[in-house]
Amino acid sequence: MRAEKGNKVYTITEEQKEYYQNDGFDIFSDDGEIIAYGTGKNVPYEKYAALKKENEVLKEKLAETETPQVDEKPEESKTKSAKK
Repeated sequence: MRAEKGNKVYTITEEQKEYYQNDGFDIFSDDGEIIAYGTGKNVPYEKYAALKKENEVLKEKLAETETPQVDEKPEESKTKSAKK
């Protein structure tokens, strides 16, 4: 298993996993799949602002595609049952 943060890469054991994760390292399996993300990470403001703008645009597109539902009553049966 590997712990990676920036340009630092360490080979670690299961016992060391929590320590490195708490120190901000991402933990990867030997196959290269992410096991856990490091704690205490921050997102750069530029990336946050770009994602916020994209979210607003997508919300506007969603609002445009949603159409209000029209209350339609089912047609009443034109034939009446005959009384016996």
